[in-house]
Amino acid sequence: MSKLFDIYQVLFRRYGKQNWWPADSAFEIMVGAVLTQNTSWINVEKAIDNLKQADALSAEAIVNASAKRLADLLRPSGYFNVKARRLQAYCQWLLAEGGEAELARRDTDTLRRQLLNVHGIGPETADDILLYAFGRPVFVIDAYTRRLFSRLGVIDGSEPYETLRGLFENTLASDPQLFNEYHALIVIHAKDCCRPKPRCEQCCLAGQCASASH
Repeated sequence: MSKLFDIYQVLFRRYGKQNWWPADSAFEIMVGAVLTQNTSWINVEKAIDNLKQADALSAEAIVNASAKRLADLLRPSGYFNVKARRLQAYCQWLLAEGGEAELARRDTDTLRRQLLNVHGIGPETADDILLYAFGRPVFVIDAYTRRLFSRLGVIDGSEPYETLRGLFENTLASDPQLFNEYHALIVIHAKDCCRPKPRCEQCCLAGQCASASH
């Protein structure tokens, strides 16, 4: 536990509390989780703003929207036709299952398994929804996590998603607040310092990084 938690503490001292996920409701978090696939968050925010301005940020409105209208609203997020189909599929499933309150009553393993059966919902998206919308203790693994921790020498970076998720969940305390903050800190650090071309000279983890240029 010490290595992973030590890294967390260094990142927290450097960046402070991140207050993730930036959203006004659990449903908005779910929408953002679907739309953030293969795009930057700023583009997701533009698409969500479009939905809000069109009074279409609800499961019912999304399900009832025409494919063309929904795709147009989601255009800033990229791959908008694909994302329109995925978002409608998710909202249809959400409504069919009884809505957020009903899903919140389900245990984490069951809910995760059901999410993964929804069209277009992969492990990372499912875990974003579980952690940030439902407050469940699941650790989100993304490309930033693989990049940072492979450079640090903690992983080799090619492990299956579930192997890496298990590493974090089994090593750290099972605390959704910790997992929430840690993932957010990984993202900001990967954008700030641990880029594809890293800025090692300003990295707070350089002293313990196997890949740092000293």
